[in-house]
Amino acid sequence: MKNINSIPGYIVNEYLLVLNPHEELRNKIMQVKKQFFDTYKAESAVYSKPYLTLVNFVQYQMLEERLVNRLKIIAMGHHPIKVELRDYESFPAHTIYINVTSKLPIQNLVKQVRSEAQQLMHLNKEHRAHFIMEPYVTIARKLQPWQFEKGWLEYSNKQFTGRFIADSMLLLKRPVGQMKYEIVQRFEFQNLPVTTTQGALFG
Repeated sequence: MKNINSIPGYIVNEYLLVLNPHEELRNKIMQVKKQFFDTYKAESAVYSKPYLTLVNFVQYQMLEERLVNRLKIIAMGHHPIKVELRDYESFPAHTIYINVTSKLPIQNLVKQVRSEAQQLMHLNKEHRAHFIMEPYVTIARKLQPWQFEKGWLEYSNKQFTGRFIADSMLLLKRPVGQMKYEIVQRFEFQNLPVTTTQGALFG
C-alpha cells in the first residue's frame, strides 16, 4: 500500500469487511488452498484466509469507533444470508477462486454498506473503498503465468460444493504494511425492524 499521506502520529489501517464460513467449511477450503500451494508453490494460497470479502479499504484508526457503530446498525437490520459455493472460476492470468452462486443477497448487503457507510471508508481521493459486487472465495492470487496456466488447467475440471448461513459479518484490520489481520468486531445480523435501527442511529 503506497503513497498514503498519513498525518504524523495518526495510525492508518487496512480493513476488510468479510463473511466468515463455519469452521468445517473453512477447513475444507483451507485444504484446497494447501493442496494448491503444495503443487504450485503459490504462497498466497496459504497466507490468505477463506473469507468472502465484501469491502476492503484503508482508513485512519481514529475513525474506527464511528465505523464500528455504523456497521453495527446496518447488521442489526439485516437478515442472515444463505451462501452457496460451487466449483472454480478464474480471473485470467492471476487468480483462481471458488464461485459463489448465491450472489444477489450478498450484492444487496454490499450495496447497503456502500450507501450507509461509504463516507467512513474513504481515506482520500487516491484511497477509496473497494466494494466487491461479484463475491468469491480466493484460492490463490497474484499467480505467475505458469502457476495460473497449470493450476487453471487442473482446477477448471475440479468440483467443489459448500454452503453456509452467514449470520454475521466480521471487520478485520492490520496496520498498513503488516501481514496479519486481527478481528475488530463481529456484527450479528439480527433482522430487527428498521425503526429499531433508526432509533439506534439517532438515539
